[in-house]
Amino acid sequence: MDAVSQHVLKYLTEVEEAAEDVLTTKQQIVDLDTKRNRNREALNALKTEMSDTEKVKVCFGNMFIKFPKSKTREMIQRDQEQLDKELNDLHKALKAKVNRLNEMQGKPELRGYNLSPLSTDEIKAINNLLKR
Repeated sequence: MDAVSQHVLKYLTEVEEAAEDVLTTKQQIVDLDTKRNRNREALNALKTEMSDTEKVKVCFGNMFIKFPKSKTREMIQRDQEQLDKELNDLHKALKAKVNRLNEMQGKPELRGYNLSPLSTDEIKAINNLLKR
């Protein structure tokens, strides 16, 4: 193989690896979002008329264990918080990976893709200004 062919092959390999990385991150986001939705369903199921002192069966791996309802709710809420954090991190990483892939392909950076929502303090400041 000549030098040009090797350079083209190396370039295509790098682009393919970057694209595969983007697809892998997207699939991780889908999987974590599915788990988050299951947790949300479980939290809603725990809001039934049962008292907090009653025990519920919780599946851990391939076995069920009885836990107090309040402890189960706390565990699921902590898991939800962890999932939210992981999802936010993956979304941020995905933006960088997509920009890198576009850069490698010679495409322009996506416009409006790096926008972030206003913080609570910023919203309060805007509302204060609008009330005047």
